[in-house]
Amino acid sequence: MASAGPICGPISSSSRVRILHLLFEASTSQTRPRRTIGELSEATALHPNTVREHLQRRIEGGYVVQGTEHRSTRGRPRALYSAATGAPDASSPVAKQKADDAARRGDLLRRILQSDPSGLGRNATYQLDAFVEHLEESGFEPIVDEDSLTVELTPCPHAAARPEHRPMLCQVHLGLMQGVLAQAGGPLTARCVRSATRPDECTVELDPVTGSATRIGSGSVSPTGSATRIGSGSADPIGPATRIGSGSGSADPVGSASEIPSRSESRGGVAHGLA
Repeated sequence: MASAGPICGPISSSSRVRILHLLFEASTSQTRPRRTIGELSEATALHPNTVREHLQRRIEGGYVVQGTEHRSTRGRPRALYSAATGAPDASSPVAKQKADDAARRGDLLRRILQSDPSGLGRNATYQLDAFVEHLEESGFEPIVDEDSLTVELTPCPHAAARPEHRPMLCQVHLGLMQGVLAQAGGPLTARCVRSATRPDECTVELDPVTGSATRIGSGSVSPTGSATRIGSGSADPIGPATRIGSGSGSADPVGSASEIPSRSESRGGVAHGLA
């Protein structure tokens, strides 16, 4: 059995997962889809400076979007943060640039390998380029099956997480995957993460956007409703995230891929990504 890759990327610590979970929860709100550092700090019991640092790194990775509060009274406008879901008001220019770069690298790899065109079409191929690079920078070794529209992520680098922590982790990573695909632009979304019998097993099901796509951050992580396992290898315990009321770390490698053919495979006949 292959060994899991290094734990890195946006879900590499419990603090990042809790912050992202709160932002995905907020993204489903019709009235307050964005949160302040103070609200996130109160909900996670993290120091505001720690929250600010995590948010800045997620912004640089293309997973969080920063905006400014519109005030009708005196006072300095507060910075507001939202998950980069790809919605018109929650789209990250960093994520778009990463998707464009991934498409260029994917085209280069396909020319080198002389791959046949994908039956999914150009836009879906470019979405998968961005998707594969996101997964690789998060420590996964994805295998794409374009015929069944699945992505195999076994062995999971986060398999050591406690079982009670996995539903939140899985929900957050599903939201991140949906956001990457949405911001790349195209017909595909991540529908769910399948149930698994072993912690290191993970298979993501893709779906056309016009199909029964899961709402980003909604928590539906498997066809049967039971959560699979995307965990944090961090020793920092993850407690249930506190819901924010409506009243009022260390660096991780999130960089561009180089010019060597990827370790990722594609069973559908088309290569995706360089790493």
